[in-house]
Amino acid sequence: MYKGFMKVSLTSPKLEVGNPHFNVLQMLEALEDNPSSIAVFPELATTGYTCGDLFFQSSLFTDNQEAVQYFLNHNTFTGIVIFGMPILVEEMVFNAAVVIQEDKILGIVPKFYLPNAKEYYEKRWFNSGFDAVDQIKNISYLGKDVPFGHIVFNYKDIKFGIEICEDMWATITPGNLLSVNGANIIFNISASNETVGKEAVRRNSVLEHSRKNCGIYAYCSAGASESSSETVFSGHNIVANNSRLIKEVNVFSLETAILYVDLDIERLAYERRSNSSFRDSILKYKYQYQNVDIKLEENSDFEFSYPIDPLPFVPKKNIFETFKKIASIQEFGLSKRISHIGVKKIVVGISGGLDSSLALLVAVNTFDYLGLDRSGIMAYTMPGLHTSDRTNENAKKLMKLLGVTSKEIDLKNHIKEHLSLLGHDGKTEDVTYENSQARARTMILMNMANKQKGIVLGTGDLSEIALGWSTYNGDQMSMYNVNGGIPKTVVKFMIKAYADYVFKEDVKECLYDILDTPITPELKSNQETEDIIGKYEINDFILYRFLNCGDSKDRIKYLLNYVFDLSKDKIEDYVKNFFSRFYSQQFKRTASPDTPKVFDYGLSPRSDYRIPSDVKRS
Repeated sequence: MYKGFMKVSLTSPKLEVGNPHFNVLQMLEALEDNPSSIAVFPELATTGYTCGDLFFQSSLFTDNQEAVQYFLNHNTFTGIVIFGMPILVEEMVFNAAVVIQEDKILGIVPKFYLPNAKEYYEKRWFNSGFDAVDQIKNISYLGKDVPFGHIVFNYKDIKFGIEICEDMWATITPGNLLSVNGANIIFNISASNETVGKEAVRRNSVLEHSRKNCGIYAYCSAGASESSSETVFSGHNIVANNSRLIKEVNVFSLETAILYVDLDIERLAYERRSNSSFRDSILKYKYQYQNVDIKLEENSDFEFSYPIDPLPFVPKKNIFETFKKIASIQEFGLSKRISHIGVKKIVVGISGGLDSSLALLVAVNTFDYLGLDRSGIMAYTMPGLHTSDRTNENAKKLMKLLGVTSKEIDLKNHIKEHLSLLGHDGKTEDVTYENSQARARTMILMNMANKQKGIVLGTGDLSEIALGWSTYNGDQMSMYNVNGGIPKTVVKFMIKAYADYVFKEDVKECLYDILDTPITPELKSNQETEDIIGKYEINDFILYRFLNCGDSKDRIKYLLNYVFDLSKDKIEDYVKNFFSRFYSQQFKRTASPDTPKVFDYGLSPRSDYRIPSDVKRS
């Protein structure tokens, strides 16, 4: 573990039913060179879940104790090990989870809910933990006094509890209560058999419990080497973090299968701090749990088990469905606003760049949905002092192909006259030179909207809003902005998806050329946005880690090095530039127009992100 990330392993081991010594050897083998901090094995992993009436035989418990002692004597794994085993307490038999570190048993947790229908007969063999935990807090096992019952295991910010299979399926689960009593990780050791449709049910249950618990839920199930006399097991292992599926496998293997997963503990802490319902639950459902301290090694040589997504906002699965969802949010947001106001015209400036092109596509689909004539979309291209032929031609071409009302208003002379009124020489390319052009365009659009009895459609995206890459009361302002919930990387995704899925070849060709055009506001000579504020891919990554994960600068720097392989100086520049701009530009966000939220986090000053404009941070 390192920088708030921790690696765990979920193992569905090869086993022999009723042979604890063989099964323990398989677990020890799986722990050799295991890089995780916590290693988890399934329910009744030492004996096999499918022993049946062997759970009545004293010889099975003797063999199991000898196997567990062998495990303790030969365990070279320095982290935490969790596995299932049967345990005898005052002639009561419990289906239990044991927590081990090196040669010590740290605690034993019984199963509370025992399935006893269809293929399950656990009440035939086992007692529920509810029968004992109020009276028994410690038990003697292998000559040692061991905590027993309701336990939270602790190391700094890592606090975990354990459920066993059916516990997850109860109405009010042990994990729900463990979570509001400190546990941020629930490990479920399970033996869940495979039937048609059950895989999806298990996945949904894990996802839902991770959401309800506002935590991490790691589910480790028995593999196919359990007895197949009456049912088959598959080794379905799943990890979810606060409703997000992190990783899952369902391998159907007779051999040992190991899933390694990296848990983001700091992100989870941020999400819990942000969740008022979870905070309220802490006070309402406080119980007495035993707390057992554990030790985990922190190591700067931490290696992630799988690549971290460099484009976390951009959809990777169900691409068409996700595109339609984002498009629907934008289009129906605009539909509602138009319907509410009662206008039949909108005014939008088209530059031939990404953002205005996406806004125009959204407007066209919105008008089609509402049954309005596309001629009501009043699209203007407004070449200024540094507008390129490529962007201007793409703007005019796109407007024509989409069948909207289009017009070119050349602002060069107007801008020069305005600069002259200010006493500006019209040549020095300073901030007045740039912003005068941006504000001139906005003034034209606003006045045209008045003339046309319509509204000005905003185009600025979430990345620009975060970085303050806009002119105050220029392109920062509109009457409704359809792009304000979408970062630049997703703007690109959406334009490509519109090109691929919605429009014909001529529009597609134009959109692809717009995608290939360097990003620039064209407000002065040789101006490319990413030369000034950095690559949008990297800025969007920082934005995601900051907004969605609550990462500190230190963690962001660590991840930038891992994901983008940047130099230390480059990383420092990116982080310094992002946060300097982010905080200093809050005043623009405070005065921003309405815009529909698209992702989990946004920057609306009225809902998602509320800080004062004069906050002092960098």
